[in-house]
Amino acid sequence: MHEHDSPSIAALIAAQRPGYSLDQRFYTDPAIYELELEKIISRNWFLAGHASELAEPGDFKVLKIARDSAIIVRGADGTIRAFANVCRHRGSLVCLEQKGNTRKFSCPYHGWTYGTDGKLIAARSMGDDFDKSDYSLRPVSVGEIHGLMFICFCDEPPSLEGAVRDLAEPMALFDFPNLKVAANQTYDIPANWKLCIENYQECYHCATAHPEYARMHTLMLDPSKRERLQEDMFAKMEACGLKKIFIDFLDTKARPGEIGYGYSRKAMFDGYLTGSRDGGPAAPLLGKLTNYDGGASDFSFGAFSFLLAYSDHVVCYVFTPVNHGNSRCEIYWLVRNDAVEGVDYDVDELTWLWDVTTSADKTIIVNNWKGVRSRYYTPGPFSGMEEAASNYVQWILRELARP
Repeated sequence: MHEHDSPSIAALIAAQRPGYSLDQRFYTDPAIYELELEKIISRNWFLAGHASELAEPGDFKVLKIARDSAIIVRGADGTIRAFANVCRHRGSLVCLEQKGNTRKFSCPYHGWTYGTDGKLIAARSMGDDFDKSDYSLRPVSVGEIHGLMFICFCDEPPSLEGAVRDLAEPMALFDFPNLKVAANQTYDIPANWKLCIENYQECYHCATAHPEYARMHTLMLDPSKRERLQEDMFAKMEACGLKKIFIDFLDTKARPGEIGYGYSRKAMFDGYLTGSRDGGPAAPLLGKLTNYDGGASDFSFGAFSFLLAYSDHVVCYVFTPVNHGNSRCEIYWLVRNDAVEGVDYDVDELTWLWDVTTSADKTIIVNNWKGVRSRYYTPGPFSGMEEAASNYVQWILRELARP
């Protein structure tokens, strides 16, 4: 078939078979990626870390997503703001450092200088009629959900109010506002971004690819086989300082104008208290928890950010597109803000499970990408253990078809 004979994107969306993986072009066609930039990537929130990273006025970090870059900074008034990392003069990147502390940002090209409030404070030789107030850094939407920072490259982003309200109770169990980043790791993955998130959404592959994870977590089991372990965990919860809470991501993401969000807790296998090498404690218990219930909580925030909260630490995943053939996975490991590295936790042990798991994921995702690009690829049926991945690709299709 010649390129000009290919079906339109609208026709391709309409022809997609429910319950099957996506047509090859959804992964490989640059025109579809451009549509994703417009309708999905620029309109959704991305986890940007924990507010404790910007503890002092002038603390900043830079976050890059696809073609856009944002400076997130705590101003002199204590407010966290975000700005496009693009000089208002001729468009150079303003901040080339990944993080730090500063009283001002100076463009390395021609020296235009901005305050931490984004206002232009110096620009040489611009003439008497030049008004600096017309050339502040462009704001980027920034929000906070109980200590977690999010950014969205959209002037009218989805509301966070529902997530702030409904996740208040489960996030309070782990005292999210009073956590800190114990470790942070970035994994560059040469594959289309959707393959990364589809992989994260299902555990059909866990027994094959993740022996370290599979020996601890019951998510690899058919739901009917998890039931006894779930009931045992529920029976322990209250005595450990936890509560049985469930927030259905499918329900919340269907609300127009809001970020989708969800919460649930899954049992681990007997003998495992947390996600550590031997299953034993990895850090001090979080919040007001008094003991281990043998479970781990899943949090979902929108389309790109996912958390796993053990009783003693939290693992935060954020997936970001780089271009249509490359993506990035960033992981934050959170512990109590009063925990002392080398005394209360060992970074290598804390990060071991999800570093080895993500490294294995990178390999299988890249292999998936290689196969998807082959002339022999055709969409295959999702298994019963891939329901979340199937729902995710259906959401992608609905977003792409949205007027």
